Amino acid sequence: MKPHPSWLALSALILFGVQQVGSQAAPPLPDPDPRYKVDILVVVGHPDDDIEVAAYLAQSIEQRHKKVGFVYATHGNSGGNAAGQEQARALSDVREMEARQSLASYGIALSWFLDGSDTPGEDVLHSLERWGHGRMEEEVIRLVRLTRPEVIFTWMPNYDVGENHEDHQAAGVLATDAFDLAGNPLAFPEQVAAPRDRWNINNYGEGLRPWQPKKIYYFSDATDLDFEKGKGPEYPTSGISPSRKIPYSQIAAEAWGFYKTQNDFNDAQLKEFTERPVRLIFGKSLVGCGPTADVFEGIKPGSIPYVKARGYQAPEQKLALELGGPWGFYHAFWPAHNIEHLRDLYPPEAQVGPGESLWVPLLIRNDTDSTEEVRLSANLPAGWTQKPEAILYTVAAHESYPVQLTITSSARDKGKWQTLRWQAESKAQKLGSVELRVDVAGNYLPQ
Repeated sequence: MKPHPSWLALSALILFGVQQVGSQAAPPLPDPDPRYKVDILVVVGHPDDDIEVAAYLAQSIEQRHKKVGFVYATHGNSGGNAAGQEQARALSDVREMEARQSLASYGIALSWFLDGSDTPGEDVLHSLERWGHGRMEEEVIRLVRLTRPEVIFTWMPNYDVGENHEDHQAAGVLATDAFDLAGNPLAFPEQVAAPRDRWNINNYGEGLRPWQPKKIYYFSDATDLDFEKGKGPEYPTSGISPSRKIPYSQIAAEAWGFYKTQNDFNDAQLKEFTERPVRLIFGKSLVGCGPTADVFEGIKPGSIPYVKARGYQAPEQKLALELGGPWGFYHAFWPAHNIEHLRDLYPPEAQVGPGESLWVPLLIRNDTDSTEEVRLSANLPAGWTQKPEAILYTVAAHESYPVQLTITSSARDKGKWQTLRWQAESKAQKLGSVELRVDVAGNYLPQ
């Protein structure tokens, strides 16, 4: 018996439907939001920090068509106000608008302000403590994943003599951490979790993607800028803007003009500041090229695989004397992030007022299996004093003894550099010594 034609048609329709269901393509995954993709992400401490690299950025935006974004760790809620009476939170609002207008003057539309408090001092650990290190790190990593920068610019993570603001250093620490963690899906995994339903409310999962930046560079406001020469690419600010017919140094100076509350420079100082070359200090590159190569040499469009940094390395099993505090932190931080060459830029240094006190933390580290007695001796310049005067310390096995010293400088040394030295010994054996170069200056930030 032959099947009825209508049954044949129905069977074919059912079979066709099954095939269609089986081969139906999934909807395409939305790409990351292209509005926020940048070539350079700059991570700084305060509104006005951007002027350090403004001339280079203005030229890169205009002539190389690069896109730039900024992350400010604070709103700039502290300090004087040369424009009005606004202070505290009101000053934060003013300075945020000053920064946005300044950036817009040379073509930057993307900026984010985090909630760190402006902390005027020199100890990076103080800023990280007040800001909430983990919370701020989460924010910076989120913004790296959102903006997917090829290159990160930030303040140099080091304790150097100059303005040496602890917030500057902390911004460099956060940016360096983010460079090494944003590509790791286990770092704040909720950020890279796919949202269950991106069209709905009460969702979770931020929908970002891991992102590994390709290069990181630092800049500094140290007193001695000669150490920067040859440590990274250098860019003159004398080039002429094709559209505005003025030097990029003048564009940077005009951008500074929006910071009415700051009023830090007279005309001569501003001219000197904006006309000097923009010197970058090489951090690291994951795409080859040497320290002084152009910022974008070796960079190609697209993502690269996550590259794990070395990470913290346990110290050698021994009895040792080290500088503690921020100096000790950086001593471990640099090799953990594969930027140990920063430690060779200059020896440990600090600044103190004439006749005033300087905090110097030392660390006696005992990584042996027995309790040890350590004798500490100081070699200070004439007229300098130290408290406490204790010289004998008992340090338990696998423990460290933090020695907190208060050093008072001699008023006679104003305008001079002096070197402070400490030496440790145990059982008549020398354990080594540490040195700290100190600039005796009349105008400096408190520790």
